[in-house]
Amino acid sequence: MSPSKRAPSPAQATLLFWTSDIGAVTADALATLRETTIGSARAQLAAAARAGLLARLRPLAGEPAIYVLGRAGMRSCGLPGSEAVRVSHANAGHLVACARVAAALARSYPDHVVLGEHALRRLEREAGRVLASAVVGRGSHGEPLLHRPDLVLGRLAGDSLPIAVEVELTVKAPRRLAQICRAWARCRDIAGVLYLAAPPVERALTRAIAEAHAHAAIVALPLSALAPDQPPFAGGGGRAGGAGRGGAAGRPGGAGDNSLARTVAGRA
Repeated sequence: MSPSKRAPSPAQATLLFWTSDIGAVTADALATLRETTIGSARAQLAAAARAGLLARLRPLAGEPAIYVLGRAGMRSCGLPGSEAVRVSHANAGHLVACARVAAALARSYPDHVVLGEHALRRLEREAGRVLASAVVGRGSHGEPLLHRPDLVLGRLAGDSLPIAVEVELTVKAPRRLAQICRAWARCRDIAGVLYLAAPPVERALTRAIAEAHAHAAIVALPLSALAPDQPPFAGGGGRAGGAGRGGAAGRPGGAGDNSLARTVAGRA
């Protein structure tokens, strides 16, 4: 039997479905998720790539290789070729950052599922309704114009609303950023929004949140705050209305010690 026809091992099947969930994977993200060495993670990814289950791309020098589902991996996950994640110079850095954040969230919250934008788009299309996206406007025929988060964090069991997670590496146009923040503040399909922002984005994001009066819905933290062993907020109950929705206190001390964290803590 050729490698492309051989059934994935259980470990490979888990890797494929995780890749399908978040869109793209890196060796350091997989090492975080499985609590192993980067060398071991690289070996697992390389083996899956040799079998045609994953495709390896490295469009940016100095950045880690990015792995997405290959043709055999797409078939194994029951996905059509149209669901393939495209990797380019323009989005490679963001895919790497999202993979790292997704792995840290998955490790910190094992009773939750982490989904990427591609998976959310697929689920919303299958459901025929908005699940965790913000409506930023209406089209010419009244259809909703959606902004989807980079990641979604939701409980595996129970009826708690999910948390939208935005990974911001570059500054958006001020009007566009404020429009998105307003849309998140209006959204009732999520428990709240966690923005993880790179240093160049923090000031612009703070202004946009203030302009949109979205402090009750959005928590903004430095991208560095989400270390695998230091989650920026703790699990707990569901969404509550008003400025204090969430209600629980943030984790004291360390990178995640931020007074705004109380508005996210306990929502997921």
